Amino acid sequence: MLVKVFANLRQICGGVTVEVKPDGNRVMDVLNKMIEMFPELQDEILTPERQLRPFVHVYVNGQNIIHLDELETRVVETDQFALFPPVAGG
Repeated sequence: MLVKVFANLRQICGGVTVEVKPDGNRVMDVLNKMIEMFPELQDEILTPERQLRPFVHVYVNGQNIIHLDELETRVVETDQFALFPPVAGG
């Protein structure tokens, strides 16, 4: 699965996209594999309770997972997956 990453996550992941082969078919499985590949991601995207940090957004096929099944949302390899960190503005 190809995951698009944005803002400071690009620095952590070394580019705009990351090829991920999750060990399951849920959003959480994709995130777990990304954290395995890039351990720095854990503190950026997940709380100590392994929930998404506030203002971190995951989109699957253009839909925010908060409107789907959140971290349990099912995904397939051809889905468009995007991960956005919290972004401060002014």
